[in-house]
Amino acid sequence: MKRLILCSLFIPFAGFDNFPASTVNLAEVRTGDWPITLERNIERRDTTYSLEFRDQQVLTDVVLDTLEFPNLQQLKYFEQALTVLKKGNNGDIAKFKDYTIKRAEKKYEGIWYILRLKYGSTDFRQPEADLIIKTIRGL
Repeated sequence: MKRLILCSLFIPFAGFDNFPASTVNLAEVRTGDWPITLERNIERRDTTYSLEFRDQQVLTDVVLDTLEFPNLQQLKYFEQALTVLKKGNNGDIAKFKDYTIKRAEKKYEGIWYILRLKYGSTDFRQPEADLIIKTIRGL
């Protein structure tokens, strides 16, 4: 009888996982007013990756957008696109299902990349892209 009572006390907690979700900052690509951060999100058995940035289309408020990658393979495709665009020409575009990356050269500023999601966008320079590439290759 005592065992039944003890078992009934622990059954409601049997489905809960003792591992809380955690976020690991892999790289702070850019800080300041227009931050960009590459993160690893670990939740139970799943590991996802995300690129968090301030939306540059909204100038009157601070709006953070997130480009999520469901697995490491999708993140590697992002890295490969940046690598190919680095060797490409002005105006080249890498198109994906949820986002696009466009290479844009400015005469005195060098190579820029414009990342566009459905509702947000940001841009970053070649040194920042190199940091993203190096971080992803290290995973």
